Amino acid sequence: MLRLFLIRFILPLIAFLVIRYILKNLLGSSGSSVPAARDGKEDEVHAGGELKRDPVCGTYVAVNSAVTKKVDGREIHFCSVACRDKYSVA
Repeated sequence: MLRLFLIRFILPLIAFLVIRYILKNLLGSSGSSVPAARDGKEDEVHAGGELKRDPVCGTYVAVNSAVTKKVDGREIHFCSVACRDKYSVA
């Protein structure tokens, strides 16, 4: 029973994994798993600076990368456009 299990399932699985490993290494440059760069602002990462708390979701966001909205003469910082759009003055 164990011998049948080894022959039918384990050995083909090991062979598949070995072949996959070899093909992945041979074709590694064309099958890169690194995503391509996009031109959207949401993809930019800014390090450092003062942090402000998003009043909608509570996330802390750097001032230099925050989405802002002026309310009653003061600037409110948001983590995303979606949070800015959800914000309502109570």
